[in-house]
Parts: sequence; structure tokens; C-alpha cells
Amino acid sequence: MKTLCAMVIVGCAVLLGAQGPPQVMIEWAYIGADQSQTKYSAAADMTPSNVSQLELAWQWRPDERPLPDRTQPGSFQATPLMIDDVLYLSTSFNRVVALNGETGAQLWAFDPKAYLDGPGVNLYYQHRGVAFWREGNTSRIFMNSHDRLFSIDAKTGQLVTGFGQDGYAMLREGLRNHDNKIAMRQSSPPVIYKNLVIVGSSIPDRLQYKGDPPGTVQAFDVRTGKRVWVFYTIPEFGEFGNETWEKDSAAFTGHVNVWGPMTLDETRGLLYVPTSTPSSDYYGGRRPGANLFAESLVCLDAATGTRKWHFQAVHHGLWDYDFPAPPNLMTIALDGRTIDAVAQVSKQGFTYVFDRVTGQPVWPIEERPVDTTTDVPGEKPWPSQPFPTKPPAFTPQGVTLEDANDLTPEIKALALDYMQKFRLGPLFTPPSLRGTLMRPSNSGGANWGGAAFDPETGLLYVKTSNYVYINKVCKNDGSDSRIDAEYHNYCTGKLGPPESPLGAIPVTKPPYAELVALNLNKGEIAWRVPFGEGTAALRRHPLLKGLTLPARLGTPGNAGSIVTKGGVVFVGSGEAYLYAFDKATGREVSRVPTPFPVSATPMTYKTRSGRQFVVVATGAGADASLVGFARPSQ
Repeated sequence: MKTLCAMVIVGCAVLLGAQGPPQVMIEWAYIGADQSQTKYSAAADMTPSNVSQLELAWQWRPDERPLPDRTQPGSFQATPLMIDDVLYLSTSFNRVVALNGETGAQLWAFDPKAYLDGPGVNLYYQHRGVAFWREGNTSRIFMNSHDRLFSIDAKTGQLVTGFGQDGYAMLREGLRNHDNKIAMRQSSPPVIYKNLVIVGSSIPDRLQYKGDPPGTVQAFDVRTGKRVWVFYTIPEFGEFGNETWEKDSAAFTGHVNVWGPMTLDETRGLLYVPTSTPSSDYYGGRRPGANLFAESLVCLDAATGTRKWHFQAVHHGLWDYDFPAPPNLMTIALDGRTIDAVAQVSKQGFTYVFDRVTGQPVWPIEERPVDTTTDVPGEKPWPSQPFPTKPPAFTPQGVTLEDANDLTPEIKALALDYMQKFRLGPLFTPPSLRGTLMRPSNSGGANWGGAAFDPETGLLYVKTSNYVYINKVCKNDGSDSRIDAEYHNYCTGKLGPPESPLGAIPVTKPPYAELVALNLNKGEIAWRVPFGEGTAALRRHPLLKGLTLPARLGTPGNAGSIVTKGGVVFVGSGEAYLYAFDKATGREVSRVPTPFPVSATPMTYKTRSGRQFVVVATGAGADASLVGFARPSQ
């Protein structure tokens, strides 16, 4: 018997030896890879020399379809987590799903039935991810859906009934001006800090009435669901910043959402909160003043919600220049100094870089005078705006006639004629009654996909869009009960801007999207390359027939990039391809087809089996799928 046992042990040892050294699993535990939102992975099996071997390993379909009441699943924007070989993600309809990380097979699904709230203000539902908490053998998934925060057992997909009201905490309960259920939306995942789960807010832009809800950041106990603290992004009378809302406008103005992902310095207990525009986005006639803490980066004590410092990037916003991207935390080396920094990329194309503890700018940020001329009655634009001296803007800013699309003489003539119908000017030119051509557009620049930081090189990678938005406001005719401001931007019919004779061809020159690498040790642009071949509607336009076009005209989109130790930047947005770039040079090394256009920021991980996967969400509505790519099995 002893001899048989010895033979079994030796045999097992020989078998294990034949299998090689044990593989190290590399997880992706947060939507930004880590709490610092670096979007960096130590996975190194995919390199610029072999990434062209990627092939589809598996595909999972949410199978969510429009409902009879017009409620619709929107773009599939989630970035999954991978923990212990299991993927966790949210769907457009706010379901939470667990998948096998090796095969994509569904393990469980939890449905909060958010769609029962109806279409509300926004017909399309969307969500970008979940948060994971673990203590010993206990693990939870937290999902913020509309006005509820759910606690879900990560192993079973069942509600944790001891949390809040049988598994969920109410997010609107007791909040200022939050009586309207349709006014509470959530799109980005919570942040976990010790025993707290922290969520932002997303009040729809279409709600523009006196007394609409202000934005909030709230913290709840991870075990009980009890609210621990709340921070209002619009300060009440007597609070710091209230004086920046003239004529007591803080008392009845809403929004200043925190709809983009937040970032955490877990060691220091500092939470970095990017905020959005006040109500309404393009007309500030009844909210005179600078309007803190709108369009700001706010640093909070994560344990208490107390403000530590802030920086406002847009005073009295009139451009919908939200901070939608999660701030990136990094350590940079500058002139012999080491700085623990926070960098905030923006719709307006600037990257604002600060000492993350003190809030002091790493490079000077100058208040410069801007054009305040306006034909909008009651409007009073702010006379100056902040301009970072470094790094340079990563996307073109402002519009002149020199920017007219010149792919052909005919296109240029049509573009010039159309552009002259509008007001033109530099960044921060105010909106107007005839319409102002605004660049970057209200989508950016950079949007919720944000940037990825490589700690090995000090490079920050930003996927940016470059196109024009017509910033036009018109007098409110009272036809929409959700808007009582005197002027608004929902101008349609005869009040709307004239259609472009170019159709799908932008009025400005390409490229319309780029991947840009910023060297944050120097405050310089390291390289920039066009991203995407351009939309199909653009390329097949009759005015371009027979013309030899650049291979990469650029495809705008809001999703972001990730970077790996293997030397690859992965990114996709707006096209049915996942792209791979050499992180050192910006050279496009590969692109692999996806079932539908990429609609989310990708992620990557390495399973226990030793195989590295890259996973990305694609498509929208009924045409959506999560796809996993890997190199062929050895």
C-alpha cells in the first residue's frame, strides 16, 4: 500500500513537472484595471510582434430588445471585471452577469428590472460596469441602477438581503430636490473604499427646470446599506462655493452630475470626483456666476466626504464641457522631483495635471481672457477661463475658415459657404442664436473612455475625437414641460440649424479621431496617429467617388484605450474592429474584426490556464455582444 501511494505521488510530481511552472493569473479587478484608473495590465503575452495572431475565442450575447413602451437598450458600454477567472459586468438594461473567463459561458445573471421604470427622459438605457468587494470568503458585486444600489452575492448572483431594503439601498431617499424618480440615473460603477461603497449621480440633461436635482456623491456601508455621507456638488447657502452662484441661483439650479467614473487613492483615502455642467448646459442666464463645483475636479476625503481641494476647468459653463473621464493617478519624474500626480483629460482637449495631495498644478494653469460677446438675452459669459501651459492640447480647438475641409475643391467651397452661416471663433466662444461652430464638440475631445497610463514609460494614451458641434440656443416656446428656462438648446424645425450640404462629410479637415501619447515626465506630446478608417457613410459619399483617400480618416467615439506590459495599446470605438498599436511608437500593428462596432473600453487578463484574453463590448440594443480574443492555443 505504501509503495502504491509513493508511486501515485511520484507520478503526480512527474505530471506536474511535465506541465511546466504554475501560471500566474492576472486579474482586472476594476473597470480601470485598478483604483487609480491607469487601465494598465502586467499581462505581457501579447506583443507588437504577435498581436496580429489574435482570433475570436468566444462571444456572449446580452439578447436585450426594445420594449413596447419605447424603452430601449442602448450602446453596450460595459468594461467587465475579471476576478478569480470569472468576469462580472453590467448590461445596457442594467442586468448584472457573471461569465466564465476562459469560455465566456454564463454562470449567473441578476436582473434589477430597471426597464420597468419606463423610457423616462432618456429612451436608451446604458451602464458601464460594476464594483467588487471581498472580505475573507465573502464577496459582493455592487450595481447602481437608477435610484437603487444593489448588493449581490458574487458566487450565486442572489441579492444579499441584509443590505438595505432586502438587498438594495435607496439612492434618492432624503436627498435635496430628488422627489422625481425619472431624474435619478446611474451610468458609471461605484467605488469601493474599505467598508464604503460610493456612487455618483446622473440627472438627464433634458431636465431644465427650477428646482431640478443637484448632483451628489454618496457613500453607503457595504454590509448594511446605510448612508454614511453625502456631498452635494452645488453648495447650499453658507457653504464654501455658494457665493459663486449669484442671485441665489444655487437654491434652484440642478445637475453638476458625477456621471463619469471616479478615482481613488486607496492608501491616502482620497477620492477624485469629475463633475459636469449645471442645468442648463448651454444657457446660464438664470445662474450667473462661476458656478462651483461645476466642471471641476474635486478631491474628497473618501471616509467622510469632506472636500480637500478642487479645480474648476470651466467657469459658468456654456459648452457642455463635462469632465466625463475618470482622472488618472500616476507618479511622474519632473526636473529631478518625484510627484504623485492626478491627470484629468477633458472634452475641451486639455490635460490638467496636479499634485494629487495638495491640488497644486504641476505646470502653471493660466487664467486668460476669452470672448464674452453674446446675442443671447440675459446671458453673461465668464470673462476668463483656465488654460494649462503644459502639456499641449491633444485635439484641435476652435474653428476658423482655414479649417474648412479641402479634400476636393468642390467640398471646400461647400464647406466654406456652410461655415459662414455660423459664428466662428476660438475655444470658449459663446453659443449664439444663429449657432456657433464649436470644436471640440460637446462629446470631446476625450469622453468617458478617458486615458490609459503606462508606469514604465510615463506615457498617457488618449483616444480623442475631432469634429464640430453647432452650439445654438433658441427661445423656449413652452412645448416641453421639462424645460422652463427662457432659452435652451433643443432647437428643431425652423429653429434648428440648417443642414450641411456635405451630409456625412465633416466641414473640417481630417483626421476625425486620433490616438495621442502624452509624455507626463516632460509635459509634451510624444506622438499622435490617426485612429480609425472613418465611417462607412463618409467613405461612400458621392462627393468622394473616385478619390484616393487616406487609409485612416479617423473615427470619432467615446470609448477609451488600455495599455499592457507586453507593449500594446488596445482601443476601439465606432468601428467593427479592435485596434492594436505599438505603445512606444504609435505604429498600428493589427486590427481584428468584431461582430458589431466597438462601443466600450476593452480590458485584458490572464487566466489560471496561462492564456491572455482581450475582451470588449460591441454593438447596441439587440445587436450587441461581448467578445473575447486570444492567440491560438498552443
